[in-house]
This record gives sequence, structure tokens and C-alpha cells, in this order.
Amino acid sequence: MTKVDLNCDMGESYGRYKLGDDAEILDYITSANIACGLHAGDPVVMDTTVALAGKKGVAIGAHPSFPDLQGFGRRPMVMSKDEIRAFLVYQIGALKMFTHLHGYPLQHVKLHGALYNLACCEQELAEVTAQTVAAMDQDLILVALYNSQLYQAGKKYGLRVAGEFFADRNYANDGSLLPRSHPEALISDEDQAAERCLQAVFEEKLAAADGTTITVKADTICLHGDSPQALSFSRKIKNSLQSAGVTISPLWNFL
Repeated sequence: MTKVDLNCDMGESYGRYKLGDDAEILDYITSANIACGLHAGDPVVMDTTVALAGKKGVAIGAHPSFPDLQGFGRRPMVMSKDEIRAFLVYQIGALKMFTHLHGYPLQHVKLHGALYNLACCEQELAEVTAQTVAAMDQDLILVALYNSQLYQAGKKYGLRVAGEFFADRNYANDGSLLPRSHPEALISDEDQAAERCLQAVFEEKLAAADGTTITVKADTICLHGDSPQALSFSRKIKNSLQSAGVTISPLWNFL
């Protein structure tokens, strides 16, 4: 039986500013990546999002980033290994305590934005990330692009690693995500996105933006919740997978 996790970034509101339809999106996913305060998500938002996800039976993950509130964590930053380690411990530790206080376990760690993209292609950043996560809790699952530097580092340090596929993003021929500045970076057509998800799950092959065939892995599929069509997009992909016989399940049930 084929099992796939559906994840979404959430808890990205801040103070008076609301981003995303978290409560609605939670009905379509099995894992929530909750912002940890440095690109979005203040302590109250972290607390309420953990409580809401747990109540709906959705597995909880930490979504740490570069310290970049103004840029929403999408701007690369040059930081030392010690700084990266400290910022990861600070963010993951904070969210883990919220999950503990609500009586839920922390399932996974998925980096956000520029930190995710850089860790997938830079070995040193990938290694300090995986080493830090493993040191904090060896049972945590690390989410990464398949066969990226981050994916390989997670394996090296003995972590369970989930290969992630992005439903609404196009890929470069090296298996990385096209930058958001690229005109073909985002996929807005629901049918196209659903078909690509099915390809990723059953064939583990996909056409990159330039037509090159690349290898992908979809242990978990990312559904972004901050787009105008987020709800219908999520519904379409979940229904398409289930109609094809895929069981939608949190990562810890099959990794």
C-alpha cells in the first residue's frame, strides 16, 4: 500500500497580521510545519497553532528559518556554523516545548525558505543542520529534497529523512526548486499539479522546467496554504491521490 504525507507551512501570522487559512487547510493535511518566530509566528500564534493542529490529529513539525521577519525568511544570510546551530536550537526548542505543554509529540523538522534551499545545496550548512537536529532528538524526522545535500546529511547522522515534493513548484534540471523570481517557478493549475504529484508518487520521475527528466521522491508533498486558491488546490491533490489508491498518513506511520 502506497502511503504519502501531505504537509503545509502554517502558524505564519504575526500579531495583528494574519496569513493563510490554517484552520481550513488542516482538514486536508497530515503534517503541519509550524513557524518558530524568526520569519513569522509570534509565541501566541505558535501556541494556538500547535493546539489547533494537535486537536485535529495533524502531526506537528518545527519550521525554523533565518532570522528575517521583514523578508519572510526568503533572503539568504551568511552565518557561521555556530550561529546556525544556535538559531536552530532556539527555534526547534521553543516549538518542542509548546508541543510538550499541549501533550503532543514533535514529529519532524522542515527548514523554511532560503535556509531550506541553501541547506539542500550547501554541504556545510546541510551537515550542521542534520547534526543539530540529531543532537536535539534522534527520533525527529528531517524533511528535505530527495538526494540533496540536506537529505544525505540527515542519513549520515542517523535521522529518518523524508523526501519532499512540492506540488506547486517547478524544478531545475539538478533537482532543486526554481527560484521564485523565475517566471515558471510556480504552478497555479490544479490539474497539472495533481498530475505531477501522481507522477512523483508512482514513477519517481518528473520533467524539470527545461524538459530534462529528474528523479524525485514524495514521502511528503508540500501544499502551500498562503495562495488564493490554497483550499481548492489542497482538496484537488488530496482527492486525486486517494482516488489513485494512495493512503494519506503522517510520516511517523511509515518512515
